[in-house]
Amino acid sequence: MDASIRILAEENEKKILCDKACLAVNSRGRVRPEEECNVRTCFQRDRDRIIHCQAFRRLKHKTQVFLAPSGDHYRTRLTHTLEVAQIARTIARALRLNEDLTEAVALGHDLGHTPFGHAGERALNQVCENGFRHYEQSVRVVEKIEKGGKGLNLTDEVKNGILCHTRGEEAYTLEGQIIKIADKIAYINHDIDDAERAGVLGEEDIPLSLRMQLGMTKSERINNMVIDVIKNSDDKIRMSEDCYAGFMDLHDFMFTAVYTNPVCKGEEKKAVNMLLQIYDYFINHIDEMPEEYINIANEDGNERAVCDYIAGMSDTYALKIFNKLFVPMFWYD
Repeated sequence: MDASIRILAEENEKKILCDKACLAVNSRGRVRPEEECNVRTCFQRDRDRIIHCQAFRRLKHKTQVFLAPSGDHYRTRLTHTLEVAQIARTIARALRLNEDLTEAVALGHDLGHTPFGHAGERALNQVCENGFRHYEQSVRVVEKIEKGGKGLNLTDEVKNGILCHTRGEEAYTLEGQIIKIADKIAYINHDIDDAERAGVLGEEDIPLSLRMQLGMTKSERINNMVIDVIKNSDDKIRMSEDCYAGFMDLHDFMFTAVYTNPVCKGEEKKAVNMLLQIYDYFINHIDEMPEEYINIANEDGNERAVCDYIAGMSDTYALKIFNKLFVPMFWYD
């Protein structure tokens, strides 16, 4: 098959997308140059590589807010990622930006997140020499860890969007900037939904002034925030000042009601201590880690390799390892 399908897709981007969009043909490329696919653009290939990688599959067993929830309908890091991608694609399409690039960044943005959510991030931040930040780890996953150390060899635009999705400098593409704001829209509203399901929070507990400003239901709030972003974005992806102020007020409310609520977070100290014990064990038993992490230890040092290993664990795998290392096995007749 010749490359006519991909070339047609690239030509359609030029016709359909706005002049501020990042076209696939203008990508800064990959660290290791590759022959182009005959069917998919470079950003479509990145999206597919992320979906098919091991780190993406492990997100289904990583905490979003509630540690190891037993209910079927609580968010995990995987469902959060899919919800971010949906919101981000809606914004990108409305602004005539590159939907493929947007989706690839969205699907990859949390690949480096630890087991047990931000509790795991705090644990590794204590022991990682230069600190641990999940957005930096996500880039490390796609550059260094996946595919036995070869990485996914993604385009620069996708890696930059992943790196800049939380804090610090803005992504240099508008598509990357979308993820930063879509992530906020997704987590604040879906965390409310999960908290309501857990009985920690009721919709009526949210200050009436915020509900009147942002929306009376989860769906209304998401819709209103997305529309606000679409209306107020031009050379930068942004919310209006009023909407962003409302979002920050809602975040402050959630910080008190949910994010630091002992009912939601009471087990996090145990999770932190568990991961620190696992770290202490493997830092003294490097040879007991999987081969790919032993190779990382030889190249980048033991501390970095153990942090990489633990960061990649799912909640369930971390529990399995802890039980294997520290919980005695009982013998029965």
